[in-house]
Amino acid sequence: MRKHVLYAVAGLLSLAVPATAAEHPQKAGKWQTKVEMEMPGMPMKMPPMTFDVCVTEEDLKDPQKSVPQDPKSDCKIGDYKIDGSSASWTMDCPKQKMKGTGHAEYSGAAYNAVMDMTMGEQSMKMTYTGKWLGECEK
Repeated sequence: MRKHVLYAVAGLLSLAVPATAAEHPQKAGKWQTKVEMEMPGMPMKMPPMTFDVCVTEEDLKDPQKSVPQDPKSDCKIGDYKIDGSSASWTMDCPKQKMKGTGHAEYSGAAYNAVMDMTMGEQSMKMTYTGKWLGECEK
């Protein structure tokens, strides 16, 4: 059961990485993202997850669009800031009782990001690496 919850959390948080804004250093297009999660006290390491996501020009204008539209989720992106090739934000998910902060560094066709989250007493660290694959498929 705990393993399924962790995968659900990882999936939820993985969609938050492409947090966005009008002058965002990330470019629109198809991105491949690899997510690794560390949780103190976990007896086994979770395997990395890799997925592709299309980031549109419209997404790059609204940080909140990075949060999944699942009706069960009420996560909100806050305190969103861009400074050159860096982006930082906070995330609050009251229903899941999760809070955290994130930071991403972009360099053209790649990015590295980290989110530190807490869910109750449990802390977790999500590490993301992304690479641009090209234009989104229509």
